[in-house]
Amino acid sequence: MDRRRMTAIAVLVAAAGTAAAVTLPSFAGENPATRRAAPAASDAVAPEVLDALSRDLSLTRDQAVRRLKTERWASGTVAKLRGELGADYGGSWLGADGTTLNVAVADPAQAARVTAVGAVPKRVDRGVAELDAVKTRLDAAGGEATPDVAGWYVDVAANSVVVVAQPGAEAAGRRFAQASGVPAGAVRVRTADEAPRPLFDVRGGDAYFINDAGRCSVGFSVVGGFVTAGHCGRPGDRTAGANRVAQGTFAASSFPGDDWAVVEVNGQWTPQGVVNDFNGGTVPVNGSTEAPVGASVCRSGSTTGTRCGVIQAKNATVNYPEGTVTGLTRTNVCAEPGDSGGAWLSGDQAQGVTSGGSGDCTRGGVTFFQPVNEILQRNNLTLVTANGQPSAPPAGGGATAPPASTAPATPPAGDATDCTGQVGRTGRIAAGRAQVQPDGRFFRVSGGAQEACVSAPEGARVVLELQRFTGSAFRTVARATSADGLARLTADTPAGAYRYRVVGLAGAGEYTLAFSAR
Repeated sequence: MDRRRMTAIAVLVAAAGTAAAVTLPSFAGENPATRRAAPAASDAVAPEVLDALSRDLSLTRDQAVRRLKTERWASGTVAKLRGELGADYGGSWLGADGTTLNVAVADPAQAARVTAVGAVPKRVDRGVAELDAVKTRLDAAGGEATPDVAGWYVDVAANSVVVVAQPGAEAAGRRFAQASGVPAGAVRVRTADEAPRPLFDVRGGDAYFINDAGRCSVGFSVVGGFVTAGHCGRPGDRTAGANRVAQGTFAASSFPGDDWAVVEVNGQWTPQGVVNDFNGGTVPVNGSTEAPVGASVCRSGSTTGTRCGVIQAKNATVNYPEGTVTGLTRTNVCAEPGDSGGAWLSGDQAQGVTSGGSGDCTRGGVTFFQPVNEILQRNNLTLVTANGQPSAPPAGGGATAPPASTAPATPPAGDATDCTGQVGRTGRIAAGRAQVQPDGRFFRVSGGAQEACVSAPEGARVVLELQRFTGSAFRTVARATSADGLARLTADTPAGAYRYRVVGLAGAGEYTLAFSAR
């Protein structure tokens, strides 16, 4: 059977080729003697991206090119400084004009290190890890948030966590923050007329259809399929392309909590490392390096075409009517129903898939996206790039202790080769549901081989995932799908904190998990 070019990539026209070699622009407060050259790149920026940036950020084409070059330099610089500063790193952001990289430091002695690489140090009281811990407390109390509370996010520029409340509901926002037990000085309440909602059930970009009814947008191609928004479908749901030809099946989905999904396509569809530009062509995707707060980002969909803006905050929580979703990226890009699930890019780097938002493209708004690297890592997926070479997501950080609020558990000595023998845990699972073991907690190992086996309920299909804590989140390091009622996995792992995750694909009932670790 001839393989045909994938035609249902309902994603944004926002990919740019890598920029040409440049020198670092002059930053406010920079000592010219410390000025360094930005990393070299090779390809020209896609003209569609320049046009969109020029329109939405009021830039000339030359300014748009310079901004993209600066942002690429800033991404690498932030990654380097974050590792060097450790607990003193307070976050980073680009200035409003996109030329100044600000880096917050909790220890004034670290300011010289920041200045030396061409960035501007900003003295703050809290490191970003402390801010993330405050937000985690709010996340834990999220079920107590009223509809008057639209969400909350970390604002690194203000060195605080922001709770967003509806106009006139500031008191509700304050009560929610106080009830969570977070330090009063670490949280501020702001009001905004935002009512975030998932953008689904209307075609976006080159649409795909779910069960011949709902419509969403393809995000990014991965080996074997594509990623999209979790609220678009559940495991087992069937998809068809924009041409109504049978396309694939939802293999995994998470919403609320997260907002991601994975669709496995059939042999008639070929995933391509490109994004539809909605102007008769495509632009390339060449990786998934994460852009910093303040960087430009573009989104596209069939309802509103290509729209650009800047990244306002990361690790944002949104209180949708369907439930709370955390770990999203907040932007000032507009979107409307029909844009859901589509792609976000910064330059030629994949950033995420559209989750939901508030407002529209007439009066403006706020839109959130689910970071793509989390989707890739949690599902052991490989991004398809324009040059035909699969690209794995950037590696996570080293193994560090999970938050103190999560108590470790010692894994029982189960027989991981026989699920009917001495088992570690039992639980109930259903299609579209996931359960963390042991008992919603984690365990530590000193390194070496890990083995596990799940006996699925009769007639059911499950996925067994082994996840490792990487400093800010658990990431999937091994994965197995059940066959003939059993899912088995083995992995040679370094020392660290781990947990198992059982995901239901079809059917329902009680399962048993046996595992061993050293």
